[in-house]
Amino acid sequence: MKTSVTILFAALIFGGIVSAQVKIGKPADAEAYVKKAIEYIKANGTDKAFAEFSNPKGKFIEGDLYISVYDMKGFCVSHPDPKKNKVDLSEEKDPTGKLVLQERLALAKQNGKGWANYKGKRLGSNELVDKTVYVERYDKYIVCCAVYGFMK
Repeated sequence: MKTSVTILFAALIFGGIVSAQVKIGKPADAEAYVKKAIEYIKANGTDKAFAEFSNPKGKFIEGDLYISVYDMKGFCVSHPDPKKNKVDLSEEKDPTGKLVLQERLALAKQNGKGWANYKGKRLGSNELVDKTVYVERYDKYIVCCAVYGFMK
């Protein structure tokens, strides 16, 4: 009986730990995620890829990692947050007044890729955090993935 209770207790604890785990992205994860997203666009075309990136339950949301895509003017063509998806975000500012998309656009135009820091909310939350976003230009788009709490 004691063994059965111990096994049941261990299973409940382990099950709780596993179900509570969320992938916390690091900068290398964001960069790899963007590269994976670009490969997905190449293989499947923009319509299918942008629909997948915008799907809150899609395969491009893992823990706190997700993909957002903008055209070269700052119009959001794909984002899992429906409030941002298909919206002109070119003048969006973070709480410090920084034009967050303008920096991403400049990086994409000048270098083709890079890192930008800003303050933002976690997806699905009102928690304000430091965010670092990896940006890479693909064709006429910039593909982005942010991580929280890392400043590059």
